[in-house]
Amino acid sequence: MSQPPIRVLLVDDSAMFRVSTWRLLEEVKDIEVVGTANNGRKALEAIDELKPDLVTLDLEMPEMDGLEVLRQLRRRNSPVAVIMLSAHTSDTSNATKAALELGAFDFVLKPKATDPYEAEKQFRESLVPRIQAFVRRKKVRELLWKDQPSSPQGSGAMASKDGSAVTTTDDGGDFPIDVVAIGASTGGPEALATVLADLPSDLEAAVLIVQHMPSMFTASLANDLNHVCPLQVVEATDGQPVVPGKVFVAPGGRQMKVVPGGDQIVVEINDDPPERDCRPSVDYLFRSVALLHGPRALGVVLTGMGEDGTLGSQLMKRYRAKIIAQDEATCVVYGMSRRLVEEGIADIVAPLDAIPRHIASLCKRSITV
Repeated sequence: MSQPPIRVLLVDDSAMFRVSTWRLLEEVKDIEVVGTANNGRKALEAIDELKPDLVTLDLEMPEMDGLEVLRQLRRRNSPVAVIMLSAHTSDTSNATKAALELGAFDFVLKPKATDPYEAEKQFRESLVPRIQAFVRRKKVRELLWKDQPSSPQGSGAMASKDGSAVTTTDDGGDFPIDVVAIGASTGGPEALATVLADLPSDLEAAVLIVQHMPSMFTASLANDLNHVCPLQVVEATDGQPVVPGKVFVAPGGRQMKVVPGGDQIVVEINDDPPERDCRPSVDYLFRSVALLHGPRALGVVLTGMGEDGTLGSQLMKRYRAKIIAQDEATCVVYGMSRRLVEEGIADIVAPLDAIPRHIASLCKRSITV
C-alpha cells in the first residue's frame, strides 16, 4: 500500500510568492499543498484545521511573525515540521538561528536574483531538496517506530550499554587526539549545541567544525555555541593557531583547512572552489586533517543531507584516524552519516547525546567506549 502524500501548508505575506511556491511544489513527488496563509495568526488557524505535516514559514510577516508561530507550536507540542524562509540580510541571521533553536527543520534563503527565471531556479534548488529530505525522514521514522532494529547498522558493529554502536575491529592504534573535526548540515546547529555543551572543559584537543551555512550565519552560530560550550568557540579566521581546548567554526561561504605554520598548526581560510556543491566542505577540512594529523585525529559526522564528509572520512580512516557517525534515530536528516555507516567507515555509530562521551573517551587515549 502506498503512503499518503506529505501535506504542506505555505505561509507568506506575499501572494505572488505563495502562488509561485505552490506552482513549484506541484512538481515534487509525494507532497500535496493543502493550503496557504498570509500571516502567522492565520497560519496557526490553518495548522489546526488542515493538519499539515510540513509548513513553509516566512520569517517576517504582519500580525504575527514566524518566530512567534514557532513559539506557539512549541507550547502546543505540535508535531508539524517547519522550513523557515528568510531574506538575504544580516538583520535576519540571528532570527533564523533562533528559528532553528525553536525547532525549525531547516531554513531557506529567499532568492535575491532580479531576473525572475533565475530567482525561481535558485529557490527551487534550495527548497525542493529540503522538502524531499523531510519526506525521506518521515518515511524512515515511521518504519523505525514500527520495527525498531535490534542492532544498529554498520559492518562489524555491536550495541554498547548506552545504545550506541561500537565496531569490534580495531587497527591497534591508540594515539592521543590532537584535533576533533566535525561536519554537519541540516539539523546541525541544534546537534552541535548538544555535542559541544557536554564536552569536558579540559578537553586536550582542538575542535574544527564545518556547518553548511551561508556567510551571514556562522558568526552568530559560533557566538551561540560559545554560550553553551565549556570551551571557547570562535568563527575561524585565517592564520589562527589550532590550540587545544578551542573550537573553530568555518566561516560560511569559504573553505577551511589546517596547514603547517612555522612551529605550529594554523587554520587557513580561503576561497577554493566548492566540493559536492559545498563551501565550506566537510571533505575539504577532513582531508587536511587526515594529511596533517593522521591517527591523532578524530572525525565526527552529524546530521545532514548529501554525502559531504564521505571521501574525507575515508581518507582519515586510511591514515588510521577514528570516525564517529550520528545514528539514524537521532538525525534530522540521515544522509551524511548514513553513507559512513553503510560503507563501514564509521568506528562508532551513536545517538546524538552519547557522542560527547565518545569524543571525551577517545581524546583520553582510550578506545573502549
